[in-house]
Amino acid sequence: MKLQQLRYVREIARRGFSVSAAANALHTSQPGVSNQVQQLEDELGLQIFERHGKRLTNLTSVGHSVVEMADRVLLDVENIHQLAADSKNDQLGTLSIGTTHTQARYALPKAIKEFSQHYPNVHLNMVQGTPTEIAEMAATGRIDLAIATEGLAQFDSLAILPCYDWNRSVVVPPNHPLLSEKKLTLKAIAQHPILTYVMGFTGRAQQDQAFIKRGLHPNVVFTATDADVIKTYVELELGVGIIASMAFDPVKDSSLKAIDASHLFKPSTTHLGIRRGSYLRGYSYAFIEFLAPHLTKKVVEQAIA
Repeated sequence: MKLQQLRYVREIARRGFSVSAAANALHTSQPGVSNQVQQLEDELGLQIFERHGKRLTNLTSVGHSVVEMADRVLLDVENIHQLAADSKNDQLGTLSIGTTHTQARYALPKAIKEFSQHYPNVHLNMVQGTPTEIAEMAATGRIDLAIATEGLAQFDSLAILPCYDWNRSVVVPPNHPLLSEKKLTLKAIAQHPILTYVMGFTGRAQQDQAFIKRGLHPNVVFTATDADVIKTYVELELGVGIIASMAFDPVKDSSLKAIDASHLFKPSTTHLGIRRGSYLRGYSYAFIEFLAPHLTKKVVEQAIA
C-alpha cells in the first residue's frame, strides 16, 4: 500500500467519483490513477468503489471506512511534515487563509500587517470565496484557516471559534430622507429600495430575520458579495444600502453618509474554522492571536484536539 494510492482514493471520493477530475487536481494522468486504485483494491482484496461499467458511481460500504481511514493517515503524514518544518525553521513557511471579500478587505488588514512585521519570511496565501467554499477548503486541508461569518458549521470536521462581533450601518446619498429620522427604524428602511449582500454572505440571513420578526417585507432590489459594489450603486441612487459597519470609511466614502443600525439588528459573529486534528505551525497561532487576542494557543489547541 502506498500513500499516493490513498491520496487517489480520497480525491476521487471528493470529486464526485470522477477519476479525470481527481487526476487533474493531483496533476497526474487518469490511466495512472485508475491503475493505482485497481492495484490497491487487488492488494486489499475488496472493492472500494461501486462501478457501472468502467465508471465509478459511489463508495462501497467498506469503501466509506477506507476513505475515512485514508483521510486520517494522510492528515497525520501532513502533520509530520509540518512538525518537521517547524523544528527546522519556525520563521519560514506558508500560511494559507480562506475568507470572504468583506473580511479580507476590512477586518484582516491590521492582523496581516502585524503578522508580516513579525514573520517577514512567511508567505501569506489568501484565498477568497463563498463561506461554503472556504469552509470546504479548510475541512479538506487545502487551507490552514477559514474566516467567515457563515458556512463553517456545515462541516463537522472543523473546530469553530468566535473571533469578533460586528454589526451594520445603512448607507445613503447625502440629503436622503432617512438622515432626517430622529431614530432609524426598520419600518423606515423598508419604505425604500434596499441594496445589500447576497444570501449566505455577511450575516444576510440574520439581517432578514430582523425584518420578518416585525412583519416587514423589504424590497431588496440589488444584491452583491462586495460592500464596495453595493456602495457604488447606492451612489447612483438605486436605493439604500445595508452593509457591515466596518465596510464604511467616512474619508474614502465621503460621497455617502452612514447611519448606525446596530440597535436594529443582532450582532453577527465572524468565526475561525480549523480542521480538527491538524498540526498548526507556530506562526499560525501567532496570526490567530493578532486577529483575535482571546484565541490563545492553549484555547486553539484544545479546540482542534
